[in-house]
Amino acid sequence: MEGDNHSMEKGLLLVNKEEKRGSSETTITSLLIFTTFIIVSASYSFGIALGFTAGTMSSIMEDLDLSIAQFSVFGSLLTFGGMIGAIFSATIADAFGRKMTLWVAEAFFISGWLAIAQAKNIIWLDFGRFFVGTGVGLASYVVPVYIAEITPKNVRGTFTFSNQLLQNCGIATAYYIGNFVSWRTIALIGIIPCLIQILGLFFIPESPRWLAKENRDEECEVVLQNLRGKEADIVKETREIMISVDATANISMQSLFKRKYARQLIIGVGVMLLQQLCGSSGISYYAGSIFDLAGFPSQTGMTVLSMVVVPKAILGLIIVDRWGRRPLLMASAFGLCLSCISLALAFGFKGVPGIVNFTPTMAFIGILTYVMMFAAGLGALPWIIMSEIFPMDMKVVAGSLVTITNWFTGWIVSYCFNFMLIWSPTGTFIIFAIMSGLTVVFAWCLVPETRGLTLEEIQFPRES
Repeated sequence: MEGDNHSMEKGLLLVNKEEKRGSSETTITSLLIFTTFIIVSASYSFGIALGFTAGTMSSIMEDLDLSIAQFSVFGSLLTFGGMIGAIFSATIADAFGRKMTLWVAEAFFISGWLAIAQAKNIIWLDFGRFFVGTGVGLASYVVPVYIAEITPKNVRGTFTFSNQLLQNCGIATAYYIGNFVSWRTIALIGIIPCLIQILGLFFIPESPRWLAKENRDEECEVVLQNLRGKEADIVKETREIMISVDATANISMQSLFKRKYARQLIIGVGVMLLQQLCGSSGISYYAGSIFDLAGFPSQTGMTVLSMVVVPKAILGLIIVDRWGRRPLLMASAFGLCLSCISLALAFGFKGVPGIVNFTPTMAFIGILTYVMMFAAGLGALPWIIMSEIFPMDMKVVAGSLVTITNWFTGWIVSYCFNFMLIWSPTGTFIIFAIMSGLTVVFAWCLVPETRGLTLEEIQFPRES
């Protein structure tokens, strides 16, 4: 294996030298845009699932006579299902391809949304939420990986960030229409983007890197040429992919914990863990409950949130390949820290004699800022970083591990969130503020900058 790696190092050095002698930025083709749109279209359904519980909590509890504990279980089953889907996502994507994995994910999405829409009791409601979560878990790994593998290096961050943009569109939809339509109707709306993706998958190509791994070299070249344009010179990129794939073989879970993989594993697991420990699942799922607890009109709050999450995600999409991953990650986490501090202060001074009651306004500002800053960076960047830092031989086991880490932590946070608010809203947001601050430190100390590098240059930094 070391001999193979040495050969790959020499090959990549040759490729990089040739590239430095002169190359132009790759043209963004209509096929690349269409393929990316189809890949991320199910992320719209994912976003609806994330925002589904925020404005429907009281109506679902009333319609089906649920307790707070039962609803907390229902809400957390999205992340629990995501964890189950994550266990198999990388393996399915590696064995059967990126497209097949998305088809399997859509089967879970559609069956889950139908179960929720038709639910007459808690059992069907929970089954539906779990199925949607399983689809989300399958898609959450393969979508950013798929996009990263088809896009040129100079726009990879922007295209991969479109995953977060579509998620925020779905969240905005759930937040806004939740004020006007029933929760069953929202579930049916969640099926629409799934149908778009099912049809669109017939018309988009498979990942060229996966085709190369399967020794389908001619197909790899054809797909890459179509994605880059008829006039594009794909010789260097094709050779780079072939050298990388030829020198790698999938490693076992046990081998993953060897010293040489430690840095990549710590970064991948760390960013996923911290994303959830900042409280993102709890605040996204139960924003309406926080407004009610603070005394701010939840309908007004949810409407405003629906109006800001998409523009903020668009801003992240624009600047991710200009600022870079690391600065944007730190700025986003710092914004979350300040937002959680404001929320802690808002609830800390609630009802204190002699102090003007500014809890509703300050809580609204805190949640608004939190959602905006999360959409602009920390929501998407861990998935972008995960899709970039792991080479082909690590993608299956490492990808599964970091995705499971994300969903397992999200399940714990989303289940405990309502009980934490009952315990102490101030204490809850102080904890999230501390974790957001730790994310800034983690990014500063460990997360590399990957802007403008090919996947092979990122994964084998000595050659860049």
